[in-house]
Amino acid sequence: MDKKRIWKSYRFPIILVMGIIVGALLGVTLGEKATVLKPLGDIFLNLMFTIVVPMVYVSITTAVGNMVNMKRLGKILGNLVVTFIITGMFAAALVLVVVNIWPPAANTTIQLANAEMQEAASVGDLLVNSLTVNDFSGLMSRNNMLPIIVFAILSGVCVSACGGEESPAGRLLNNLNDIIFKMVDVIMKLAPIGLGAYFANLVGEFGPELIGDYGRAMVIYYPMCLVYVVIAFPAYTYFAGGMTAVKRMLKHILSPALTAFATQSSVAAIPANMEACRKIGVPEDISNIVLPMGATMHMDGSVLSSIIKISFLFGIFGQPFTGVGTYAMSVAVAILSAFVLSGAPGGGLVGEMLIVSLFGFPAEAFPLIATLGFLFDPAATCLNSSGDTIASMMITRMVEGRDWLAKHIASGEAEA
Repeated sequence: MDKKRIWKSYRFPIILVMGIIVGALLGVTLGEKATVLKPLGDIFLNLMFTIVVPMVYVSITTAVGNMVNMKRLGKILGNLVVTFIITGMFAAALVLVVVNIWPPAANTTIQLANAEMQEAASVGDLLVNSLTVNDFSGLMSRNNMLPIIVFAILSGVCVSACGGEESPAGRLLNNLNDIIFKMVDVIMKLAPIGLGAYFANLVGEFGPELIGDYGRAMVIYYPMCLVYVVIAFPAYTYFAGGMTAVKRMLKHILSPALTAFATQSSVAAIPANMEACRKIGVPEDISNIVLPMGATMHMDGSVLSSIIKISFLFGIFGQPFTGVGTYAMSVAVAILSAFVLSGAPGGGLVGEMLIVSLFGFPAEAFPLIATLGFLFDPAATCLNSSGDTIASMMITRMVEGRDWLAKHIASGEAEA
């Protein structure tokens, strides 16, 4: 591969990395003064978050509405649930082994006096509020991603039943979908500047706090994420389409991974994931459904961090983190807490509240794991979001068969 082709293939990720590196260096150099760059990062994030709600609604409604065969939709959704649960279980198995070998709260200096356990919250109410809203206006907020996705799927089914893409509504939706993704392309051109400025402020404001009692947990978590990426991601991708799929994943995964790492938002990385899936060759009707749902439901990085947080709290309160029941409850809570994350920066607070309430930890436990969650968030979101593209590839293999990628390459639908 000549230099021009390499530059063409990796130009945007290289520029994006350079922007983030420059931003990090400015954050280290300027310290808290780097907040002067925060407006540039906020502008970029606001643009991304403004477009994400119409993008998710229109892309899912269009994808479902264009389906003549509703059996394909059912197959996609069924395999989506299976894939998300299985990858989450693999992540949970890894972290359970790790925290038993290296307890994250060992030798901690954190002590809480007169802290008592609380009564558990209602899981049923939490699920209802995660999947639905009580007013139409609630569907216009990125904080309600799962209700938006549910409503979009229902809308798409009804569009398909009333004529699909050949109906007036279907043609309008397809045109809107093209317009929205053209807007996404324009906004993404600002990413190196916006993410660089955002990262400069992040490093400048919080860099010095990345030490202390949380250091041990971070030393455990970050290498564990790296191990998961190095081992699990290629294995998942090889299952999806062999070595060709692995090579394509490695070529196109960097942009969504960096976007998620810098913004700490799976939702903000949806456009970059959409572009990566398009270049890899994932059919649009699959990526348009899997990626938005993955941004709030497919959280392997959050599963890893949730179980470390649970183990951390067990250590803080002097309780043994052992037993099949404890492990099963931890896995269930980790997957459930990941399920209800909003996909926005700081959305992990919802999952952390869920951990505290379901395990009956006292209120004093919340700020402890909230701080831990902030320190874990960049790596967790990076792993969560980049895993959505890989999940899309796995689901494509299960829906279209083993030779899906070869067919898309032959038809010219995937980038060479």
